[in-house]
Amino acid sequence: MKNLKNLTFLLAAGLISAGAQAQTKSTIEGTTPLGSSSEYRTWSIGVNGGILNQTNLFNFARRGNTDMDNNAGYSVYVKKQISPSFGIKAQYLGGKVGGKNAVLGTGFETKIPYSVALSGEYTLANVNWRFFNSVMKPYAALGLGVMNSEATLIDGNTQTKQDKITKMYVPADIGLKFAIAKGVNFDLGYQLNFVNKNFDGVVNGVFQPDVFTYIHAGVEFALGSTAKPFLGNSNPVATLLADNAAKYDAIKAERDALKAANNALTARLDKWDSDLKDDDGDGVPNKFDKCPNTPSGTKVDGSGCPLPEIKHETTVIEKIITEEDKKVVDEAIKNLEFELSKSTIREKSYASLDRVAAILIEKNFSLKLAGHTDNTGSMQLNMRLSKERAEAVKAYLVSKGANPSRIEATGYGPTQPIATNATAEGRQANRRVEFTLY
Repeated sequence: MKNLKNLTFLLAAGLISAGAQAQTKSTIEGTTPLGSSSEYRTWSIGVNGGILNQTNLFNFARRGNTDMDNNAGYSVYVKKQISPSFGIKAQYLGGKVGGKNAVLGTGFETKIPYSVALSGEYTLANVNWRFFNSVMKPYAALGLGVMNSEATLIDGNTQTKQDKITKMYVPADIGLKFAIAKGVNFDLGYQLNFVNKNFDGVVNGVFQPDVFTYIHAGVEFALGSTAKPFLGNSNPVATLLADNAAKYDAIKAERDALKAANNALTARLDKWDSDLKDDDGDGVPNKFDKCPNTPSGTKVDGSGCPLPEIKHETTVIEKIITEEDKKVVDEAIKNLEFELSKSTIREKSYASLDRVAAILIEKNFSLKLAGHTDNTGSMQLNMRLSKERAEAVKAYLVSKGANPSRIEATGYGPTQPIATNATAEGRQANRRVEFTLY
């Protein structure tokens, strides 16, 4: 008996160490907090074997049988898990139980052709937050069943076989289950069975049940899809913690992505500031200024270089804006396009802008550029973008030879819409640069 116990516990220790890693998250994968039982496997089957004898932890109801027999017993059960901590199982138990009094030469042997009981099983680890994903799970069970038994009384060399009888009995279990894999438990248990009639062949008093024990080891297998965890191995606290960690990671990833996008936008705005900066104040951005550090007030050409001083008198010429001039400007406005959320002019707009530059040079017109945006984004960003786009058009015209002193660039942001900002078409119409010749 001692060797059997040692072997059983050594086997349990080995299964625990082998299955610890396999169990890490197998009880929570694919589940949600307060989720329905359909997320789990709820049916299981168990098979075990062990020792049947008349002893018990308190040595009561022994009938003077000081020498117990250790006989093989076996059991099969089917269990329906109602919640992580509670299940109902139907158990079959078979084998035989015996005991002797060596001094008196008396004893008994009782065969159990069958016994069937319905028990409620409570798992402590699955309702305790301290063991939220534990490999070792203490449990206790209590039930009521029907047993068929046949007792043989022994008196010296005489054996008296009694008739088979069917009686009520109460099985009470305590034990440990070790979750060695997803949906597989190794089971070590101690079961006390209280029988209400002469189980050992001796008629008892009204409140004197017969008692025998079943010490067993076995395996429990969850039934159903292996993609789902077993409800009997699942702890709601583990599911809640895993769900909280997943949501935290998702929010953190989203925050990091937004932070990276904001940094990229800031870098882009800094580059725009650098490209449009005009240190010498001559109206030509540094990017296009071929003559930096021009003295203040000096008239310059489109490349930022001083214009030759005109010493002869100039004749005032009346400026007449023709319909053809207006058509050229309207076409430039129509064809003007920028890169998305940038002040970079797209190449397809160059041709029409070149024609506007030619008119400004030929007829010495003045031009007002007014940048506008929709109301998407912050006011600060829209005011900057509208100004930068107007300045970009001016810089392009100046690079083609237009007089920068005759070109005014202003940004109005979303303050002067020409259409509603409630529709995509309206917002598209509001994103514009207006040209005014004079």
